[in-house]
Amino acid sequence: MSLLSRLEDSIPSLRRYAWTLLRDPAEADDLVQDCLVRALDRLGTVRSEAELRPWLFAILHNLHVSRWRRQRRQRQVAVADADADVAIPASQPAGAEIRDVLRGIAALPEDQRQIVVLVAVEGLAYAEVAAILGIPVGTVMSRLSRARDRLRAFAEGHERPALRRVK
Repeated sequence: MSLLSRLEDSIPSLRRYAWTLLRDPAEADDLVQDCLVRALDRLGTVRSEAELRPWLFAILHNLHVSRWRRQRRQRQVAVADADADVAIPASQPAGAEIRDVLRGIAALPEDQRQIVVLVAVEGLAYAEVAAILGIPVGTVMSRLSRARDRLRAFAEGHERPALRRVK
């Protein structure tokens, strides 16, 4: 499979991660588009197909951090409801459980939420996540452990996730 085909296959995963970071489908799509443009410009620097996926997540993450810093400097604040784009039929019991899990994940601090999505949803290895986020592997494991504990507390009803308003 060519690098371009693998890049194309990574788009849904990139969109999920971008939505996790931004909570706005339009902004997430813009971030993914910018990531793909940057990746296509530098595709010749990828040494192997195995490193393509973590490399793409690193580009996306770094673009997000740059945008966040730029917005913080410009003091632009946008508020979006974390549940605005999650449509789950109320008649299904599983729908309520999924909604609760999504609320629990949304209530996690951003550093924990990023790691949960990259490890649990995208299936990246701890070392890959550490490289993407620029943190030690031990920090990835620690944040993931704290996030799992908090999600478990939400699921058991010991703690209710607060509906956070995020940028």
